[in-house]
Amino acid sequence: MYPDNPGHPPAERAVTIHQPTPITAVPAAPLVPVQPGSSPAVASIVLPDGRVVTGYAIEPAKPQPVVAKPVVSRTAVNIALGGIGFGAVCGGLLLLTTFIAALAALIQQLIILAAVIFGGWIAVQILGPSHRGETTVNIRKAIFKRNNFHG
Repeated sequence: MYPDNPGHPPAERAVTIHQPTPITAVPAAPLVPVQPGSSPAVASIVLPDGRVVTGYAIEPAKPQPVVAKPVVSRTAVNIALGGIGFGAVCGGLLLLTTFIAALAALIQQLIILAAVIFGGWIAVQILGPSHRGETTVNIRKAIFKRNNFHG
């Protein structure tokens, strides 16, 4: 059914075959009364056909005591807490984005205000009167005759 692997030689192992041996009929042993609350280390049982089965006594499994279940399951509580946490995070993210947008608008307005103030200061420096020890001369209709000024 499976192909042989040419890379590995077949494994040689000693195989032992175990055949079950039938239990021969043993004359019934008398039952020995046992004190209640104790059990022997090895127990023997006589089957209806007369065979005796001997083995270790196994204590029956004791079920776990029944614990009262809470009114609300733990899974439902975890799902509800997860929903509350998600709602809180969404609200916080909404507030965070609103705060970032407001901060960006404030920075933009401060930059515009600085540009207006600085531009006004430059305009005053350029267009305003200059008083740096210079003489301002207003020239009107001047008449020069023979190198003489007649104002």
